[in-house]
Amino acid sequence: MTLELARQWAGGGLAVAGGILVLIGALGLIRMPDVFTRLHAASVVDGLGAGAILVGLMLLAGLTLVTVKLVFLLLFFGLLNPVATHAVARAALHAGTRPLLADDAGGEAPVAEAPTSKR
Repeated sequence: MTLELARQWAGGGLAVAGGILVLIGALGLIRMPDVFTRLHAASVVDGLGAGAILVGLMLLAGLTLVTVKLVFLLLFFGLLNPVATHAVARAALHAGTRPLLADDAGGEAPVAEAPTSKR
């Protein structure tokens, strides 16, 4: 087996594995009960899936200008994915959505009262 064939198999395998991870993340969006667990499932799996796809495409492209562009895309996704997830979570908190508690049966968790000191 030549090195070129091994590189193509590895690149194709990573691209397919990344696609499967993205599909798992899409199922997580459907299955999870609230916005915060959906965000967690989507961000983690989407970051890994997109990263695996881009690394697979880098292996398939070889050492070309396309690979340099894919490296920039990987860095862009790596920086932007956590920021976007954090922004959506902060917007959900700002809108009044609270995370579900472990003993909740599927409804929204009550808003916790902040302790006040009486002097």
